[in-house]
Amino acid sequence: QVQLVESGGGLVQAGGSLRLSCAASENIFSGNAMGWHRQAPGKLREMVATITSGGFTDYADSVKGRFTISRDNAKNTVYLQMNSLKPEDTAVYYCRTYTRYTYWGQGTQVTVSS
Repeated sequence: QVQLVESGGGLVQAGGSLRLSCAASENIFSGNAMGWHRQAPGKLREMVATITSGGFTDYADSVKGRFTISRDNAKNTVYLQMNSLKPEDTAVYYCRTYTRYTYWGQGTQVTVSS
C-alpha cells in the first residue's frame, strides 16, 4: 500500500514559521529521494526542496536560506521547516516521491498573511 500524508499547514503571519511533515509508506520512502512542491492559485506547481536518501538537499532560489528540508529514515518521514515566511509563500504544499512512478500527497494549505 502506498501512502503519503502531509500535515502541519495553517495560517501564519508574515515572518512566522511552520513545519510541514510528510509520512510515507516504507515501500516508497526507503532509498528514494523525496521532495516538496507547492502550487499557488493560478500558478503552476513548482519545486520547493528535495532531499536524497543520503541527505543531499536542493532548494528553489526563492526559499534558500529560509526553508530547510530534512528526513527521518526511521520514521519514513520528510519535513519542511519554513522560517521567515512571506505572503508569496502562500500555496498548497505537496509532498512527492522520486520513484519510477511519482506519488503525491493530498496537499496541505499554507497561508501567510501580511
